[in-house]
Amino acid sequence: MRKLEKRSWICLALAAVLFLGIVVFGWRFVTQGAEWASFYGNTQIFNNGVIKRGSIYDRNGEMLLNCSDKGMEYNSDSDIRCSTLHVVGDPKGSVATGAINMWKSELIGYDLLNGTYDTTKDGKKIKLTIDAKANAAAYRALGSYDGTVGVFNYKTGEIMCMVNTPTFDPTGKEPSDTDSPVYFNTFLMGALTPGSTFKLVTSAAAIDTLSNINSFSFTCDGTNAIGNEKINCVNAHGTVDFENALAVSCNGAFGSITRSVGAVAMGETVKKLGLTESVDVDGIKTAKGSFTFPEDNDILLSWAGIGQSEDLVNPCTMMVYVGSIANGGEAIQPTLIKNSNILGKLSGGKSLGEYLSSETAGKIKSMMKLAVQKSYGEGNFPGLDLYAKSGTAEVGTDSPNSWFVGFIDDDKHPYAFVVWVKGGGYGSETAAPIARTVLNELIENN
Repeated sequence: MRKLEKRSWICLALAAVLFLGIVVFGWRFVTQGAEWASFYGNTQIFNNGVIKRGSIYDRNGEMLLNCSDKGMEYNSDSDIRCSTLHVVGDPKGSVATGAINMWKSELIGYDLLNGTYDTTKDGKKIKLTIDAKANAAAYRALGSYDGTVGVFNYKTGEIMCMVNTPTFDPTGKEPSDTDSPVYFNTFLMGALTPGSTFKLVTSAAAIDTLSNINSFSFTCDGTNAIGNEKINCVNAHGTVDFENALAVSCNGAFGSITRSVGAVAMGETVKKLGLTESVDVDGIKTAKGSFTFPEDNDILLSWAGIGQSEDLVNPCTMMVYVGSIANGGEAIQPTLIKNSNILGKLSGGKSLGEYLSSETAGKIKSMMKLAVQKSYGEGNFPGLDLYAKSGTAEVGTDSPNSWFVGFIDDDKHPYAFVVWVKGGGYGSETAAPIARTVLNELIENN
């Protein structure tokens, strides 16, 4: 009797293990089935490691890539091929953020019931949110510079333009070094010194922290002393208030504002604005920003508030923050996959929450308009109701890096943008014209 009872317990234990194994397998099948089916050894969908099913198009139906038994057919325009490389991908799959890698299961037509079975053997059509012609325009505008250009719809989250240089033509010879910078997506994966564009962050902290910020006044003589140290400005700005300090990008004034805000509030602000976390772009996690606001060193704290010191920001997350200013304080999650659902289109993009109060967003928006009027010239952006901030990031090289971030207030074209140019110098001189070119191209095409 005892032997029978013991055997029963053994059988129950084996049944429990079997049941648990089925549950684990079922869970893994549901969550990882697409990865299993799209293994490179599957000759049904790969030919010598190269995918042979599926096609990728831009938002307007422009073919970017068609995969078939004959191989990979890219767009016939070399500028489009080069400019969309980091979102479409390369034949070897070395561009980690390329659609060939990120949305492989969607491309080959995988589903849970049928696996990779497809009677047409053509795979599926992926429609991206980007505008191929605008990407090509951004690529040409960057010229010989290394840099990145990003534009998204701050209402729907659709990324309209995403270009990175250096790049290469995927139909030509591919670089053999997998660590080559041509494979790196700076827009999504970069962490860069923001320069004076960070003053938009410090402005938010000041508005929310300092009750007397509207009565702020600072006299800049060009070399602003803090103890035995100095914070230099390009010019002696004279006496400026809060709004004009941003408009003329006075380092001395913003150093003073940062010290008044304090290290703790600055740290809380960058977290609240999402700059220290990754943004999820359809499964692609952007790089996290990092910032150090010392409580015991006024000079380093001042430089951190100006966008120098150890500040590092991701271009995509900066674009999302700027978009929240345009959108009354609400941040929208960026996406690269075109939403075919009509209800989704009408309801707008997925909210990341309220980064700013509507009052704070409105205040910063008016300050960005003043910056355009006083420093960049509205006449340089004809037809664009532009709100912007430039940046010149000192990184220890002869030529500083150039930034230009902002948005246009246009119900039909609610676009926020970020432009970063390595070694480009003054943002208003190098990065701003690139933004103008791309925005005009997007408006014309959409």
